[in-house]
Amino acid sequence: MAILEIESADTDDIAAMMSGLGAAARDAATALAIATTEQKNAALEGAAGAIRASLPKILAANAKDLEFARQKGVRESLMDRLKLDADRIEAIARGMEEVAALPDPIGGIMAEWDRPNGLKIARIRVPLGVIGIIYEARPNVTADAGSLCLKSGNAAILRGGSESFHSSNALVECLHQGLKAAGLPEAAVQLIPTRDRAAVGALLTMSDTVDIIVPRGGKSLIERVQKESRIPVIAHLDGVCHVYVDGAADPDMARDITVNAKMRRTSVCGSAETLLIDGKAAAAQLPAIAAALKEAGCALKGDDAARKIVPDMQEATEADWSTEYLDAILSIRVVDGVDAAIDHINRYGSHHTDSIVTGDATAAARFASRVDSAIVLHNASTQFADGGEFGMGAEIGISTGKMHARGPVGAEQLTSFKYVVTGTGQTRP
Repeated sequence: MAILEIESADTDDIAAMMSGLGAAARDAATALAIATTEQKNAALEGAAGAIRASLPKILAANAKDLEFARQKGVRESLMDRLKLDADRIEAIARGMEEVAALPDPIGGIMAEWDRPNGLKIARIRVPLGVIGIIYEARPNVTADAGSLCLKSGNAAILRGGSESFHSSNALVECLHQGLKAAGLPEAAVQLIPTRDRAAVGALLTMSDTVDIIVPRGGKSLIERVQKESRIPVIAHLDGVCHVYVDGAADPDMARDITVNAKMRRTSVCGSAETLLIDGKAAAAQLPAIAAALKEAGCALKGDDAARKIVPDMQEATEADWSTEYLDAILSIRVVDGVDAAIDHINRYGSHHTDSIVTGDATAAARFASRVDSAIVLHNASTQFADGGEFGMGAEIGISTGKMHARGPVGAEQLTSFKYVVTGTGQTRP
């Protein structure tokens, strides 16, 4: 089913359109909640096949989006998030198949126990219902979100970035092919057919048909959603991520992890934005780390201590410590050991992903227990902050909150639970 773009409309028209999407999603969610594992997996596998068969169409749609983004003046580092090629499209298709291969979370018994009165109590996973997902530029999120919602028995209403409209449309059409072939309603995955921002405002008020909102994007988007939503929000905040090189770090490991954490893909939320280095290691290790970063094309900003060791850095400002660059820029601070690194991260970080490089198990344990982030790594790059790398097949985002879900939000995190109580005629005295 092709999605026709509505460029703009008056408020009443948008409200009516969104109401219709919500009603269709609610009906679809009812059907998905009782769909078999085989049906859901067949839909995902069918969608993956449709994506491979639609490669030229998806590339053509993406070319339209790239041109639209260029005309808007989107910076090059963010263009990378938008761009699709044959390899990335194949990765999207494989991701759907990986989600299909995951255990079905619905109906699983989380816990069960017997009471002295003979009652048997079980806590069982159920879908959340209808999930509204609001995200920016990356079209692969369309496929990831649609796949994970389908696997977990939820209907999805998707609102992608204006720059990715055509790419997302093409991917949703493939999902519709898979759903139809599996005998499931196409309304299980719907893309809002307009770039008009008024549609987002309408979505955030649809508490009668939408159960959860998941925003994924920049700070301004998240703040708007949290401020305006009348629906519970699973927030994916900005990724101000850190690498801390401890005094007991292996120099080669520290250099390689830092370069990868920053430069593998600068536009992803798990990209490191600040390097913290122990004063005991700075003189010996920072020159080699800085040289490798500069060779990879990274601009460096340092505090006074870092600039004494590597003088050609720019001067870091107070604002740099809390900035998500999403670009080839890294701020560097020399700190007095692991506790100072922890204090810096907890003050300036976004509770997303932080890594320590050290051969000292005690320092690593202290870092892991005291850093208040969703993901903490030891001797590994922050770029592993990804649901696929965690074995989840895909993710909708990295939740930085502490309610309901934290860290990668995969199929299991898109569930709730209910209690099923079985008796033999008991009455309460």
